[in-house]
Amino acid sequence: MAKKNKKENSGLSALPFEKPIEDVRSRLLELQELAERTSHDLKEEIDFYQDRLQRLTTEIYSDLSSWERVQVARHPDRPLTTNYIEHMCDDWVELHGDGLFGDDRAMATGLATIRGHRVMLIAQRKGQNTKDRLSCNFGSSHPEGYRKALRKMKLAERMGLPIVCLINTPGAYPGVGAEERGQARAIAENIYEMFSINTPIISIVIGEGGSGGALGIAIADKVAILENSWYSVISPEGCASILWRSADGKEDAAEALKLTADSLFELGIVDDVISEPVGGAHNEPAAAISSVADYIENCIQELGALSHQELLNMRDQKFRNITRQPSTSAIDAAAGNEADVDAPRKGLENPDFSPTSDESSRN
Repeated sequence: MAKKNKKENSGLSALPFEKPIEDVRSRLLELQELAERTSHDLKEEIDFYQDRLQRLTTEIYSDLSSWERVQVARHPDRPLTTNYIEHMCDDWVELHGDGLFGDDRAMATGLATIRGHRVMLIAQRKGQNTKDRLSCNFGSSHPEGYRKALRKMKLAERMGLPIVCLINTPGAYPGVGAEERGQARAIAENIYEMFSINTPIISIVIGEGGSGGALGIAIADKVAILENSWYSVISPEGCASILWRSADGKEDAAEALKLTADSLFELGIVDDVISEPVGGAHNEPAAAISSVADYIENCIQELGALSHQELLNMRDQKFRNITRQPSTSAIDAAAGNEADVDAPRKGLENPDFSPTSDESSRN
């Protein structure tokens, strides 16, 4: 019954480009209700509208603009961290606090079991209702959230557990208090320390991946993104406001930022794109969550076959060579046969540049 009510109310949260889909769905629901109340045979009409709904949804979602995909990533019915914990984890023991200041509800950390594998789960939490969202700052973590995440990562390292990070944030919390408590430093320390965490790390963008707020838990052996998620240094609205003094250019900004899954994969920013059900994860949340669980299971098995040193070498080479093609394979890099990773990128060579003694010593 709850599922039916959700379908009936889905039009209330439909995105602008989803209106044709909702019109067909509404007609289909009317026919299904009529068939339950009468003895008329409406199978042919119902089959027609079911087929029409499937084809129309596939057609619309196969040609979404970058801005439309941003809207899908923010859809109010899209599965959130709480849904993933509830349906993907066989058990969940939440761990609180950063050991310095307090507990940040926007960053959920704890022990979980996914497909029989014990993991440390670190996930950005937006909240499912108004009160919950306010307490979670709409998924924007304070510095204590990032310190809590790093503290639990180091615990996972000591316990020999793989780390799974679910990214869903518009960005780190930008308030004065967060800055006073060292927001930038906390994110920077996470990025630095994650390169030396001696256990497999898997990070998945399940919705929004905004700026350093996302990067603070995204230094991983495998970085994946759901098909209709976005991952960028800034939101389209923020970019448009800086460039054109108005958020009205958000559609152009979204296109220019190359923040969608396909663009990120082509650029080498993410390793894999996880397909969503036709119509987006909000259309079939259970299927989307299952796909993420499948991906995590495969990654744990793949990364578990590598030694600690191979993991660290591959992670280092992965980010040193991000967006460019290395001259050696990842396995060669893990074995120590590294490419000349300090060579300048093509087109950026400066023959007049001479490193200082400090720069030479660092290299």
